[in-house]
Amino acid sequence: MTAVAERLGRLLEGYFGGRPPVRLRAWDGSETGPADAPVVVVGSRRALRRLLWQPSGLGLAEAYIAGELDIEGDLPDGLGRVARALRERGDAPGRPGPRELAAAAATALRLGALGPRPAPPGVRRAAPRGEKHSTGRDRAAISHHYDLSNAWYAELLDPSMAYSCGYWTESPGTPRDEPTTATAGAGADPGTGADPGTGAGTGAGSDGAGTGYGLAEAQRDKLELVCRKLALAPGARLLDMGCGWGSLALYAAREFKARVTAVTLSREQRDFVAARVEEEGLGGLVEVRLSHYRDLAADAGGYDAVSAIEMGEHVGEEHYPDFAARLHALLRPRGRLLMQQMSRGADAPGGGAFIETYIVPDMHMRPVGRTVDLLEGAGLEVRSVEAMREHYVRTIAAWYRTLEERRPAFAALAGDAAVRVWRLYLAGSMLAFAERRMGVDQILAVRPEEAGDSGLPATPRDWYAPVRP
Repeated sequence: MTAVAERLGRLLEGYFGGRPPVRLRAWDGSETGPADAPVVVVGSRRALRRLLWQPSGLGLAEAYIAGELDIEGDLPDGLGRVARALRERGDAPGRPGPRELAAAAATALRLGALGPRPAPPGVRRAAPRGEKHSTGRDRAAISHHYDLSNAWYAELLDPSMAYSCGYWTESPGTPRDEPTTATAGAGADPGTGADPGTGAGTGAGSDGAGTGYGLAEAQRDKLELVCRKLALAPGARLLDMGCGWGSLALYAAREFKARVTAVTLSREQRDFVAARVEEEGLGGLVEVRLSHYRDLAADAGGYDAVSAIEMGEHVGEEHYPDFAARLHALLRPRGRLLMQQMSRGADAPGGGAFIETYIVPDMHMRPVGRTVDLLEGAGLEVRSVEAMREHYVRTIAAWYRTLEERRPAFAALAGDAAVRVWRLYLAGSMLAFAERRMGVDQILAVRPEEAGDSGLPATPRDWYAPVRP
């Protein structure tokens, strides 16, 4: 009898246009494929049955989440090697046609894998309802991702709880004499950091507590950069849209004495930020609101600065012009806007089936130039765009390493299936930024006065000059 791995290998040839760029190990212990290729473990007949019922990338993802399919060893490395092999060969496996499905069914019959459709993996799926990007649906989409639990994100993120791309002004692991503090490195020129590169797995997860430059320092340097670009000063009014767990709001109030209105759609985040505000004695400077951006009164314009750190991805294409107009209305003349936002090509604006189903639905990204057009169309003047794509590779690598190192703790919080969801999410995201399929940018804009005065100094170095109490 032909070994299971050989049968599966022949089946996959129809999808890849040749020998698959992986080594297969089947549930009977048999193996086939290149000896030096990543090892894909098909652990049960159920994996094959699942792919028959759902022959797509989402089907593969669900087989992985359920533990029926695995990649042996380092997951990001394995996914990256498969992707590189496919690119080098010019292969692009797509959705199988009738011939491939018939062959798969015949193989499954011989292997005893036919049967009813397997149940989804034991982890919560997103189930958005109602009109896309309505207030209620937006709230549900945000809740699905960000209300996983504050304990989960506290375990994953740096102490500031920044859940966005860091700004790596030094190479990971660079020795440091002083411990991490809120103001360490505050005097550094934000535009002269070292090239962050694209290497994952290079020590980016250092906690920075006197051991070397790591995630905590990179997030602090990002917060410092944002505050400087916004020209925050004592008493300045900052609106932080999509405030997350309050990293920017607290930093702006603590370090620059800005008066901050922090807005989120997540009840868990609102409660978390409110508790941190009270704990740090910043109640006179920070107000936290549970609100949709559309509910912010446009006639409350007069904010000196508005920030939206990786929040614009949740707005949607159809609603983005109104969103940009709302940003313009909320700013006083000569007020500044700082957007940090992910981008994708026009042909792939969403997160994909796996992201939409298990991470966060209804995301929409676009080329950065299109976002600039939309902001300018609302009357804002874009003054600079800073690409940070490589910084996100390092940031996600740090999160992934934390997930791996503390896997039992994460499994205790949400179960092993949730850990596998996040392993796949972070590994795939890291590759997307490394391979330039996704980008992230900081866009600095200003609302000019009617006569055209922007209020900005003549050179970027002076734009970012810190004004501290």
